[in-house]
Amino acid sequence: QAQFVESGGGLVQPGGSLSLSCVVSGGRFGIYTIAWYRQGPGEQRLFVGSIANFGETVYAESGKGRFTISRDNAKNTVYLQMSNLKPEDTAVYYCNVPRSYYDTRPAMPWGQGTQVTVSS
Repeated sequence: QAQFVESGGGLVQPGGSLSLSCVVSGGRFGIYTIAWYRQGPGEQRLFVGSIANFGETVYAESGKGRFTISRDNAKNTVYLQMSNLKPEDTAVYYCNVPRSYYDTRPAMPWGQGTQVTVSS
């Protein structure tokens, strides 16, 4: 199984930008689709978007037009670039491998996540 280490979170003002990283160890990064998820205060953990091994991306409505997912296969790393951030983007952000293209539930144990707080 793969292990995930998320980083890059922090405090940002509304309208600001932030870039998160997810380093994946173990498993077979080159064949994985990697997804980002987030869990806001008192909320369920939700799918944010994903990137397939060949680069195709899918986004939830919440991030369309504001979030961009990319990957560097040489570094076993996936990125989540977020712009025009809103207070409702405040959450702990996680990455994982989804069960399939149609099933975004995570297939592996979670990492520790990285906290993003959007506040003035």
